[in-house]
Amino acid sequence: MTDFIPDVSFVIAAYNAEETLERAIDSALAQGAVSMEVIVVDDCSTDGTREIAGNHPDPRVRLVAMARNGGPGAARNAGLDAARGRWVAVLDSDDALRPDRMARLIARAEKAGAQIAVDNLDVIREDAGTILPMFPEPMLARMPTLTLAKFIASNMIFQSEHNFGYMKPVFERAFVEKHRLRFDETLRIGEDYIFLASALARGGLCAVEPTVGYLYYIRDGSISRVLRQDHVEAMLAADTRFFAEHPFGAAALAAQRRRTRNLKDVIAFLKLVDSIKERELQAMLKIACLNPRAVRHLSMPIFARFRRLAASLRSGRQPSPTSQLSSPLPNMGAGPHSNKG
Repeated sequence: MTDFIPDVSFVIAAYNAEETLERAIDSALAQGAVSMEVIVVDDCSTDGTREIAGNHPDPRVRLVAMARNGGPGAARNAGLDAARGRWVAVLDSDDALRPDRMARLIARAEKAGAQIAVDNLDVIREDAGTILPMFPEPMLARMPTLTLAKFIASNMIFQSEHNFGYMKPVFERAFVEKHRLRFDETLRIGEDYIFLASALARGGLCAVEPTVGYLYYIRDGSISRVLRQDHVEAMLAADTRFFAEHPFGAAALAAQRRRTRNLKDVIAFLKLVDSIKERELQAMLKIACLNPRAVRHLSMPIFARFRRLAASLRSGRQPSPTSQLSSPLPNMGAGPHSNKG
């Protein structure tokens, strides 16, 4: 039994996921036409997550208990270390899969001779009761493979119409181990972006399945948290390491330079928002002059408040309650810049 190699190892990093974990596990076990193991990595939960995984009646479910809370990257790495399958699929603890997903992805990848495969997602907003595909299926059908240049170009905060970083790739485990691919444990968001980008940069061919196989749940309270400056700075540092470690073709190099500018703009934008909230007019004007692109990220409600606030500070009047900058930052969505679960 110990020599058995399943078709796929599902890696579920879980932290305080008792409300949704069984749904995720059951959807993995329900995959048709493939053999599998389900590895649940408990990242020191304080609820019943560990008990749900450890006491699961199906022997294909295995618990890996972290000794300390290490974040999503560390938990996924522990799952990769424990995986035995030919393919590895990351499944978020609050999401689920369609029953034919893995059979279709593996067939698509093997037909193309690919080491990576991605597919479409249904975005399920439980509070609103809506289900919509994330990408137009005809668009993905016209894109049989996902290149590094296309992947980088789509991952621009506040700018990308179709962000491929939301996709949940599956990887040939032999390829992952050959190239010693692991998640960046210093990142709390964006660790999955760097992982897939690294796989593509090391020559991985990524096949695209246009139909929906992954069910991406957005629950009340699970929408991505407001982006913090230190998060973006960590992403920029990870990008710098990634850029130094891999060769780039012309198209990927151009996309990477645009992404670097984008991350720097976002950092300036976050500084601008902080200065607006603190009513620091001089700092606002300095940031706006040094990086005017940062101003473009301001949503109209915030920008209107900025103008009123700046006018009141120039005149020496006390801002009225309506001029306080309480609006949230523009929504960035989840996926590559969130930490769901």
